[in-house]
Amino acid sequence: MTRAYGVFCVFERWLTAILLLAIALLVFLSAIARTLGHPLNWAVDISMLIFAWMVFLGGDVVIRETNLISVDLFQNMLPPAFRKWLNVVFYLMMIVFLLILVRYGIPLLIQNWKRMFQATEISYSWCTLSVPVGSALMIVSLSAKLLRMFREPAARGGN
Repeated sequence: MTRAYGVFCVFERWLTAILLLAIALLVFLSAIARTLGHPLNWAVDISMLIFAWMVFLGGDVVIRETNLISVDLFQNMLPPAFRKWLNVVFYLMMIVFLLILVRYGIPLLIQNWKRMFQATEISYSWCTLSVPVGSALMIVSLSAKLLRMFREPAARGGN
């Protein structure tokens, strides 16, 4: 299971980089085509779809691979054990927020099934699907961080 998760993490990191590159290329090609008098009307819709997935998948990569934003000035004044528990509380708050996104993202997905992007025949649900899927992936990453926090000594501060 750990090996499969590691492979998934590498795949997700590469996928987000490819999605960012795809957005840049689509916007660039769209600008050139518009300048030449042949606008690519579908490029904006596809870019928006790719952007939604890139944001949520990229959020998962960031949560998994880096420390999240914190106010170190105040946190460093606290004892290591208290810092660890404070981080646990923050992670749990993030998990609750992400659970809310999953809970309300699924009905949003269903509601948008018949809605289409303007210039394509792609359902808008493919865009809104990124919310519950990305949020669920972030919950998994935060849960893994919480488990690691409880396995390591409090002296590191729990990050």
